[in-house]
Amino acid sequence: MARVKSKTFGTAPKWAVGRAHRTGARKDGMGENQRLVEKPSPYYGVLRTDMVAALPDPLGRVLDVGCAAGATGTLLRPRQPSQLVGVEIDPEAAKRAEAIYDEVHIGPADEVLPALAGRFDTILCYDVLEHLVDPWKVLRQLANLSSPGARLHVSVPNARHISLMIDLALRGSFNYQPSGHRDDTHLRWFTPRDLDAAVTQAGFSVKVRSHAPFRPTRRALARMTRGLSSEFLATQWHVLAVR
Repeated sequence: MARVKSKTFGTAPKWAVGRAHRTGARKDGMGENQRLVEKPSPYYGVLRTDMVAALPDPLGRVLDVGCAAGATGTLLRPRQPSQLVGVEIDPEAAKRAEAIYDEVHIGPADEVLPALAGRFDTILCYDVLEHLVDPWKVLRQLANLSSPGARLHVSVPNARHISLMIDLALRGSFNYQPSGHRDDTHLRWFTPRDLDAAVTQAGFSVKVRSHAPFRPTRRALARMTRGLSSEFLATQWHVLAVR
């Protein structure tokens, strides 16, 4: 494996475990009003097998925004990327990712990305945009880092999921949770059309919109409604776009 390089931007705080940021008005340079929320360590080790399997070869030079502890990198390595670069805000998770990635840059994405050198052929943004104050800015930055024909792969929680609609309509609560669909560090919400628009406005062309496979009952319902119910049944939406 190539020599690992790490670079720290800003004054990223340390905490023992967890993805831990809500951006709002802090005075220490990490963004305005940032509230740190401790998350359990598995939060940083989720394997996105379904997402990586959807990536076309060759991967070329890969940028993984929000690489966490490197779980996605373990799936990417066998695909032989020419270089694997990660961006992660949490120093403890980034330290673990250094064993897998060629480079791990530590800090908020919107601060780190302008300092990266070169262009990337595959850019991953898995479960990241919803945590950002300005995801549209970050998408534009990613477009500037893209080589011609580069692929952008994004996943976000579905703002039209039926569970959220039920909570709002019947319980009168957004019902934030420590993790999952209503994670209490989510700042932005996207419907499928919102996600398409954000990616397109940044300069990418959406090629595929998808979601994780449904269980049999929901799969049958989606067939009966000719896919219309999918907008309410999918917990997440995924977009594969091309620069």
